[in-house]
Amino acid sequence: MVKLSAKCLVAGDSTVGKSTLIQLFRSDGSHFPKNYSMTTVMDIITKTLPIPDTGDSVELFLCDSPGKAMFYEMTEVSWDQPGALCLVFDVTSETSFSNCTRWLQRVKSKTTSLYLPGVLVGNKTDLTGRRVVEKIQAEEWAASHGLEYFETSAKELENFDQPFRALAKSFYRLYQERVESFNSLL
Repeated sequence: MVKLSAKCLVAGDSTVGKSTLIQLFRSDGSHFPKNYSMTTVMDIITKTLPIPDTGDSVELFLCDSPGKAMFYEMTEVSWDQPGALCLVFDVTSETSFSNCTRWLQRVKSKTTSLYLPGVLVGNKTDLTGRRVVEKIQAEEWAASHGLEYFETSAKELENFDQPFRALAKSFYRLYQERVESFNSLL
């Protein structure tokens, strides 16, 4: 039985729902934060996920990053050497989607790894009448940057855990590939 640990940066603009998704994931959907309070410092939540059909697990250290630039600069030092990335945007905000490019560049500047498991999450899909970023547009952007794409509605408790489960599986696969590569050298 192997238990791996991965530092997962959760990044994106303010008010896209990063903290809410993390809180829902940690509580298995039983806790939806009713009151919004802006994240001003890096908040770290841990959760261990079993990897199906293996007996192994991945402990995700979810680093909830502030979305405002003035707070980001204070917490940037905590971003060194991430093991995974979760980029979140609001499907009703073209700006939050466009800013994913900047967030991705910031994260990639903090890693020496050639491959960083990552997901792009379009949140607030329950606001269908206000949607401005179409699913196909986000899927294409994610694919062009080597990310898996997920849509969620934290408010409706839809798919809030899927991005994190995918990250754990991707991190585990990367670990397995590195072990196989190392063993082939022996």
